[in-house]
Amino acid sequence: MQDVDVLKALANEKRLITLEWLKQPRIHFEPQVDGDLVEDGVCALLIARKLGINAATLSEHMRILVQAELVHAKRIKQWIFYRRNEERIAALKQGLFASL
Repeated sequence: MQDVDVLKALANEKRLITLEWLKQPRIHFEPQVDGDLVEDGVCALLIARKLGINAATLSEHMRILVQAELVHAKRIKQWIFYRRNEERIAALKQGLFASL
């Protein structure tokens, strides 16, 4: 993972708002049939619906976030669930402030 991946991931409003929503998934998303919102993450379909985009577009956004290691992806049945990588985000924040 390179810094350019992180910058690319954070350079899009939909990806930024998704990261914000995933910070408190129980507040921002309805309960799911499969998977716990916090432990397993939020189903891709719920994220796409809330963003008002189709599944293919969401898939590309989430691929970029996963590549930057800002979110974890987990498959449950036929669905993909996403949750924030809090350790990675904390390290990025610390590194950013240390370099300024």
